[in-house]
Amino acid sequence: EYLTTAPEELRVLLKPGAKVAVNNALSIVKVIGNIYDARVRVMELEESPEICYEQIGGLSDQVKEVREAVEYPLTKPEIFRRIGVEPPKGILLFGAPGTGKTLIAKAVAHEAKATFIRMSGSELVHKFIGEGAGLVRELFQLARERAPAIVFIDEIDAVGSMRTNDGTSGSAEVQRTLMQLLAEMDGFDNRGDVRIMAATNRADMLDPALLRPGRFDRLIEIPLPDKESRLQILKIHSRKMHIGDVDFEQIATITEKATGAELEAVCREAASLNFASSHFGSSTSGASSPPLRSSCCRRF
Repeated sequence: EYLTTAPEELRVLLKPGAKVAVNNALSIVKVIGNIYDARVRVMELEESPEICYEQIGGLSDQVKEVREAVEYPLTKPEIFRRIGVEPPKGILLFGAPGTGKTLIAKAVAHEAKATFIRMSGSELVHKFIGEGAGLVRELFQLARERAPAIVFIDEIDAVGSMRTNDGTSGSAEVQRTLMQLLAEMDGFDNRGDVRIMAATNRADMLDPALLRPGRFDRLIEIPLPDKESRLQILKIHSRKMHIGDVDFEQIATITEKATGAELEAVCREAASLNFASSHFGSSTSGASSPPLRSSCCRRF
């Protein structure tokens, strides 16, 4: 029979399940607290990105929905209590690659006064049995301790794909990780002030259990930008560039079906060509560098 004692100053810190350090006489000398996997600790964002909502071209309706579902429940909970509405627990951003899903998450990380924990779905896929599920468990435990918190899972289709029975051990391990994620998102344990954001460009691949209300209450499509949105995106990405006289209206017109990422690449390429033209003059063959207006549209 072993008896453990604790000094009076440590008794107030002791809780059921707490980890402690003892000496040779089995007396408690220190309360250790929870120990997390180093891979989970680095997911917590230390410095917020320098992205604000004003730097997102178009998508005003989508940004408004994201703020209502993720930011306001954490920063203005009294509004939801006053109207007697349970705020959404999670949102899923889906759309074509390069439309601004991760950009919105960066803006939320910058604007929301909450702990932001970001990860990629592929980081939860591991070789050994139970390792991915353990990481999910520790991830949400860390989020509850740091609450109010936002957990952002990018490319969630890597771990949240529809379950199939192909008999391979790798598929079974991914499914175990997914089931732990489902339990953490809406299981017996209270999640507290933790909101979930996720992004994917393959929403058709996701498991139905992941998409039901209570886990992802809102599914927000991030569409391709229309002409007015393309014009805003071009002006945002070129605002610090010395590019001279450019007809953005014309560029916005001819870049139909272009994503925000492609428009950013157009601005970056145009600025590079303009710099080369102004500093290095004509090319070696004697032909002058292409004018900026045509270089902006070269991609299209």
